[in-house]
Amino acid sequence: MSATDREIILKVKQWIVYGDEDLQLARHGLKLASSAPYRLIAYHAQQCAEKYFKAYLIYYRIDFPYTHNISQLLELCPDKREWGASLEEAEELTPFAITARYPGEDEAVTEAEAKRAIGITEEVCATIRAALLKKGITL
Repeated sequence: MSATDREIILKVKQWIVYGDEDLQLARHGLKLASSAPYRLIAYHAQQCAEKYFKAYLIYYRIDFPYTHNISQLLELCPDKREWGASLEEAEELTPFAITARYPGEDEAVTEAEAKRAIGITEEVCATIRAALLKKGITL
């Protein structure tokens, strides 16, 4: 394995770690019970999924735009025919990247929506982890 390949794999793993931290924070937010900030839980779930897609693109050395648009990132993924259809629901996460963060742009996020965002993100994580494992990257 070349030094460049090792650097790429290190970057992939760094993006995955950052994504896992977002998901950890989203899950923890649900434990806050009645004061749970559902909009932020959904935001961090979206951020995790976004980072996983970007990690996958980094593995393939595909330049991606600095976007929060999950559809756009999914479209860039090679091999998506194998698993892309199973992740189409991830497109639902895109609005949480913006509307959950800025006053005037925010829309109420319910507990059910926050939990669904986490569920979708967990599917993204599992699918991309499996795809990377097939390429020999253990996380």
